[in-house]
Amino acid sequence: MAKHIFVTGGVTSSLGKGIIAASLAKLLQARGLSVTIQKLDPYINVDPGTLNPYEHGECYVTEDGAETDLDLGHYERFLNTPTSQANNVTTGRIYQTVIEKERAGAFLGKTVQVIPHITDEIKNRITLQEKNNHWDIVITEIGGTVGDIESLPYLEALRQLRREIGKENCLVVHLTLIPYLKAAKELKTKPTQHSVKELLQAGIQPDILVCRTEYHLPKELKEKLALFCNVDENSVIEALDAETIYDVPLLMLKEKLDKTVLKKLGIKNNTEPDLTSWKEFLGKLKNPTHEVNIGLVGKYNELQDAYKSIYEAFIHAGAVNECKVNVVPIHSEKLESGEVPSKLKNLDGILVAPGFGERGIAGKLEAIRFVRENKIPFFGICLGMQCAVVEFSKNVLNIKDANSTEVEPNTPNPVIDLMDDQKTVINKGGTMRLGAYACKLAKNSISYKSYGKADISERHRHRYEFNNVYLDRMESAGLVATGKNPESGLVEVVELKDHPYFVGVQYHPELKSTVENPHPLFVSFIKAALQNK
Repeated sequence: MAKHIFVTGGVTSSLGKGIIAASLAKLLQARGLSVTIQKLDPYINVDPGTLNPYEHGECYVTEDGAETDLDLGHYERFLNTPTSQANNVTTGRIYQTVIEKERAGAFLGKTVQVIPHITDEIKNRITLQEKNNHWDIVITEIGGTVGDIESLPYLEALRQLRREIGKENCLVVHLTLIPYLKAAKELKTKPTQHSVKELLQAGIQPDILVCRTEYHLPKELKEKLALFCNVDENSVIEALDAETIYDVPLLMLKEKLDKTVLKKLGIKNNTEPDLTSWKEFLGKLKNPTHEVNIGLVGKYNELQDAYKSIYEAFIHAGAVNECKVNVVPIHSEKLESGEVPSKLKNLDGILVAPGFGERGIAGKLEAIRFVRENKIPFFGICLGMQCAVVEFSKNVLNIKDANSTEVEPNTPNPVIDLMDDQKTVINKGGTMRLGAYACKLAKNSISYKSYGKADISERHRHRYEFNNVYLDRMESAGLVATGKNPESGLVEVVELKDHPYFVGVQYHPELKSTVENPHPLFVSFIKAALQNK
């Protein structure tokens, strides 16, 4: 049977439960153990697919087409292992399943209640991972903050599960905050004490405290936390603010979090974690020999988490090129007032980000025109690729009314149009073209040279596509379809002839970039930006 580790959070949100969970998983994986991580999200949306990025950051898409929480991106980037639909559970999905069972008569006329029906379904989802695969350890991150009403069913399910499988097979890691009061010049433990008290009221005694802090925790403070929170002193782990999230596994290694976990779970493992490649990555990341400035033209720039995977893919690609990548966020709406040259002229490359709707489109088109005409390296993702097609149609093919039907439903020249199988779709949630699809690349193209092969598979999230009616005209004028889906003929990659680097992709390459396998298109894009510099 798999051992279970639960990661809960207290005092405040955004402490980094996902990073701690991924870091612990990385250390255990580096010891030769098979580990997976899953996220339990307490919101009532069935998935984050219909959420505005300002609400919840980016929507991460798995190989099997699940729209999930962005923490799954951290799990994949750290473990270099794909996640799936089963790795993300929401309250909405739990209730939807229970209600469907009730409608089908599965409960034999009984009153359906939070306990036992909702908690039973939560426990079923938690243990689903070990039923489908053989894992040594399953790490489960419980979203939200202890004390929130919406988290209570998850904590109750955890309490029950711990009782059923035995404490020797179940461990609770509680991430908390030790704030520093500047006026008093001291670290305060009271918020953590109250947070643990909330957990105890739910019937859960944490086994390990991971304490986020700006300053080192003195021995006497660790002793105080251990005494008042009923844990041993070695189980009070210091989690100092790190320079980068990729430092956290090494910081947790130094604090012996992995050894403490193994000891408490009764797992005998004397293998020291092999973090050679991880340390090499950090060495290159922290000691760059070059520097580039990349403009990120998007419409959700106020929240960096809206483009989380893109930012991380730039970090991975920068390290490969031994180059510091300075990402300059540029709001596409601000490019609509004629400020394009002043905002873009000093950049070494431009990435036009994905998104939905017509807001900010005009600014993206202006940015693409500028980089096309001035031979600045360009990388367009999803909507960014579609905007490149529209801009080329308007300004090179001289089809002035060319547009995407997403922006102008009645355009007489829909160079980007709604996919045929999307035209009858009414429900918005989970109905896009989602997940991994094959793509065949043309030899001698930039994309082929980047990947080093013709047959690739990438993840998608879109409803609109390149309209093949206009393909011949585009290619004869210089915008070439260098990647297509072998079954449908759908255009996946476009490249511009006689340009140092102009690549637009319909898929989302950022979702597959990891520390150990940086995405080849991001790597080649940064290389082109360096050459342009």
